[in-house]
Amino acid sequence: MLMTRHPAAAAILVAIVPLVLSLSVAATPPVDLAAGEASYAKCMGCHSPEYNRTGPLHCGLLGRESGAVQFFDYSEAMRGAGLIWNAETLDRFLAAPLEMVPGTSMGFAGIADDEERRNLIAWLATLNSSSDECREVLSPRTGSP
Repeated sequence: MLMTRHPAAAAILVAIVPLVLSLSVAATPPVDLAAGEASYAKCMGCHSPEYNRTGPLHCGLLGRESGAVQFFDYSEAMRGAGLIWNAETLDRFLAAPLEMVPGTSMGFAGIADDEERRNLIAWLATLNSSSDECREVLSPRTGSP
């Protein structure tokens, strides 16, 4: 029994075990929304937060089902993908769109850098009903995208 024979050693273990355990888990750096917005420039050739272009609008993207924006003509592959866009599915898709949804019409090779994808996804998450650019688009009066 460590506690009875060496109470000081036990106290040290109690103090350092949580620290050692926390070091074994890789810390995720904080997201950089400005960098995410800057990365969105790569998307703007085909997408816009507020309206459909060659690609569907991005207001309200997180939580939306793939292929669900009204009045947008999706590929059959995207309509049938059955994805719910969240941080995990977006991360996988943005890393390799054509691998995740074979047959998608999104002709983009992907973003290889994990941090860039994380920042972009965090910025995309801000495009919700609380954001200035999306408030009207996502208003109950106008319907969902």
